[in-house]
Amino acid sequence: MKPIPTLEAASGLRLIMRRIKAILRPVDFITDRARQYGDFYQLKLKNAPPTVMTSNPQAIENIFTASTDKFEVGRGNKMLTFLVGDNSLLLLDGKEHKNRRRLLMPPFHGESLQKCSDQIVAITNKVIADWQPNKAFTVRPVMQEITLRVMLSVVFGIDSGTRYDRLRELLTALLDIFNTPLSSSFMFFSFLQKDWGKFSPWGRFLLLKQEIRQLIYAEIAERRELLASGTSGLRDIFSLLLLAKDENGEGMTDEELHDELITLLFAGHETTASALAWLFYWIHYLPEVQDKLRFELDSVGENPDYKTINNLTYLDAIVSETLRIYPIVAGAFGRILTQPISVMGYDLEPKTWLMVSIYSLHHREDLYPDPEQFKPERFLQKTYSPYEYIPFGGGNRRCIGSALALLEMKLVTTTVLSRFQLDLTSNHPLFPVRRGLTLAPPSSFKMRIKNKLA
Repeated sequence: MKPIPTLEAASGLRLIMRRIKAILRPVDFITDRARQYGDFYQLKLKNAPPTVMTSNPQAIENIFTASTDKFEVGRGNKMLTFLVGDNSLLLLDGKEHKNRRRLLMPPFHGESLQKCSDQIVAITNKVIADWQPNKAFTVRPVMQEITLRVMLSVVFGIDSGTRYDRLRELLTALLDIFNTPLSSSFMFFSFLQKDWGKFSPWGRFLLLKQEIRQLIYAEIAERRELLASGTSGLRDIFSLLLLAKDENGEGMTDEELHDELITLLFAGHETTASALAWLFYWIHYLPEVQDKLRFELDSVGENPDYKTINNLTYLDAIVSETLRIYPIVAGAFGRILTQPISVMGYDLEPKTWLMVSIYSLHHREDLYPDPEQFKPERFLQKTYSPYEYIPFGGGNRRCIGSALALLEMKLVTTTVLSRFQLDLTSNHPLFPVRRGLTLAPPSSFKMRIKNKLA
């Protein structure tokens, strides 16, 4: 058996310091590990199964193409229970995961994107309607407002009303609790998850989460009545979930519905908001990128349809490079082996954790020359395999909303650029910071409205 390179074990204070570095300086932490241990290594802790980390395309292919019965993924995501509940797609495995995924896929693909595209453009125009020249704005809240409204519309089929407005406010407030690297530590250290009242971070989190839960349960009850009476013509994801039956003819419980809706709302807007913030940064940080993009947009005339925008080659390359250089999620979901498996000639035993580093993969010099430089052209010159470029993960755990997220990034960008010229308030380069489980631009990132075009 070929020995696996092993990272020096740590415990006690040293282990805590490593975790703190991973939270406060995630990119440095990932880069240092890759530089020191290569693209395939394991970490062994006392009284714990080994964790294997890889950013090797061959190893990733071995993992993503292996039979799904060789892994458990849900158990590896249990740390997310506090946020999404026990019944989330993220925490399911086996047949249950397969069936739930099959149920959720259609609304995010195919003809459903046509309806989504109209909603995305309308929502973007509504959010930016009051923009005026020479005004500065903080980028993240704007992008978060757009993506949250889109997900509420796509998931719930609603875009107004007292409950809708309150839910939008609460979801934003909940996620903003983890908007700094320091506050994100509550996700990683269970001893910090203590309720010391409504003015403590965790106490506030629990209060917000409970009110969100009550609103969603009220929406479930109301929607069940509408569907039972036959007066609802809604075909949103929420209604589809309510109508779905398993092989025994049983529908989803209120708790299962709540957990799935929360998962879709959080995963569907938080990550896309960060990606959009990065996209606007890169377009305006590099003038040549903006010039090429505006030339491409001018070539398709006024009011192009969503398919035309979705197929613009340079815009697609900018989006791809944005998700490469600073992937929103640094690593794919951990997979826990249930059976022996061979990866790159290494024999791995059951209970081993397999982790894929998306960030390290996307910064391999052999795949992406000058990986620290933003170069959209690399995606015009080469087609990368699903084991070399994985911003949405891979295998049976690839993000179900990837097509919607990509379309949303393109439509929001083209809608804003068609109406305004923007610039950065500072030319200093931005670097990723931790925001909860994701990598995002600093929350202080601002832009200025330079001119109004339409």
